[in-house]
Amino acid sequence: MERKRLPIGTENFEKLRHENLYYVDKTGLIKELLSNFCDVTLFTRPRRFGKTLNMSMLRYFFEVGTDKSLFDGLDISKETALCEQHMGQYPVISISLKGVEGWEYEDARQGLWSIIGFEARRFRFLENSDRLSQTEQQMFRDLEMEKGKLENSLRLLSQLLYEHYGKKVVILVDEYDVPLDKAYQRGYYNQMILLIRQMLNAALKTNDALQLAVLTGCLRISKESIFTGLNNLNVNTIVDEKYDEWFGFTDAEVQDLLRYYGLSEYYARTKEWYDGYCFGQTNVYCPWDVVKWCDHLLNESRKVPQNFWANTSSNDMIVRFAEKADLGTREQIEALIAGESVYKELQLDLTYPEIDEEPDHIWSVLFTTGYLTQRGMNDFGEYELVIPNREIRSIFIEKIDKWFSNKIKKDTDGLNRLIDAVESGVPGEIQDYLNDCMADSISFLDGGAIEVRENFYHGMLIGMLKTNRAWRIRSNREAGSGRADIIVEPVKKRQKNFAVIIEVKYTADERQLEQKAQEALVQITAKRYDEFFGIDMPPEIIHYGIAFYKKKCRVKMERVQGA
Repeated sequence: MERKRLPIGTENFEKLRHENLYYVDKTGLIKELLSNFCDVTLFTRPRRFGKTLNMSMLRYFFEVGTDKSLFDGLDISKETALCEQHMGQYPVISISLKGVEGWEYEDARQGLWSIIGFEARRFRFLENSDRLSQTEQQMFRDLEMEKGKLENSLRLLSQLLYEHYGKKVVILVDEYDVPLDKAYQRGYYNQMILLIRQMLNAALKTNDALQLAVLTGCLRISKESIFTGLNNLNVNTIVDEKYDEWFGFTDAEVQDLLRYYGLSEYYARTKEWYDGYCFGQTNVYCPWDVVKWCDHLLNESRKVPQNFWANTSSNDMIVRFAEKADLGTREQIEALIAGESVYKELQLDLTYPEIDEEPDHIWSVLFTTGYLTQRGMNDFGEYELVIPNREIRSIFIEKIDKWFSNKIKKDTDGLNRLIDAVESGVPGEIQDYLNDCMADSISFLDGGAIEVRENFYHGMLIGMLKTNRAWRIRSNREAGSGRADIIVEPVKKRQKNFAVIIEVKYTADERQLEQKAQEALVQITAKRYDEFFGIDMPPEIIHYGIAFYKKKCRVKMERVQGA
């Protein structure tokens, strides 16, 4: 039997079902949503956890004229009475604000108008509806042409649909917070939040045409800033137990998917890399990661886990976190990366300006956007926060490494002193600079092999030395009877009156720093690394043995005569 294709990037429920793609059944959300009926429900979940697909599923369930066969064989089809009462019974307005952005407010406003106008054009039959007055028909034409009062557009469209069908309307708004994020980054936040507030309040508050509404987003924006006076709003976040299994894949769902594609042997690795989130009381995987990983396993010869989530966003949040971190926060980041937990009091309803007002608010944002997850709460109301899995840990490491490298590159005075000290043979200055840099960094070395740790410091040194364009830097080159860690020589031949050879060591015992630095120095001579230069050997070669322990180092130096 031919297997169903994986639904990579498919967020349209109708397409997924018609093309017979693999579907993890989340239709239980419909039953729970109707059983716990609330006029307006807001779901906040991190990106790539199935929000858009679920919203598409809701649209095709509720919308008048829907193809009811889309739900054949799914869990919701067993709820006969509920389906008879609600399936295909409502006009549905479904919009996504994901694409609303612009460098100026007017550009973003026009983008929002385009989304409303595009949705209105789905209902072009309203132009000639005999259930609408001529005035109402003209009001609809204005919506199509993106004219009129944008703030009232959703409410107006719902009222026209209600008049035509004689049935109340379901309103679905996906990614409601994206325009606010973009507006904050680009300097027109106050204008955008006023527009979104007016639009949503008009459509969702005291709207006689409204049956129910569902909104999704990553952040729960403070009710006082955007949902003022909206007393019929039910907010469901990642800490709430209600609806906790409907966004993300449960462990049982992942095992079923792996089994279906004959990939059960990769379950442990899948769990290690992509599991670890806790929504309410349910442990979940990121669906995007699992589907992409399965596709990778089926089509690639190297079965090595990849960082799929990182490619869906810039992940600048981690960089902002590192930039704001004081010494105590850096130590907590190090603990998280090492697999430990930290306890924090979280605020789950922030405005975007508030995120930057208090340094501790960044913990709340990292939590709600999926970089951290929770393992419970202590008696003081603080959440126990951890990095969910190896994939997210790798994002932290990559972004913090780049942040550290960029930070060093900006310290031109310090780097110039380092370069002068390396060329002049002043080990004390080299040691002081490296210790100062590392004290102001975020360490993320784990309990891996010594070679792995040495490679980190090796890479750090190369990054620093390469800032001097007058030097040629070589790494791990064959020399004598071994491989020299780092070889430095001037680029221009007429300046080749010296060269530098550096050997790097790591020790797990701070008391051995001096000994390891000396061993590194001895190794350069014992393995005849100077022979790398052959007939081009400069008149003087400076040897450095550098030993590291966490954020401390020792530097030993000796000069030798060359040619």
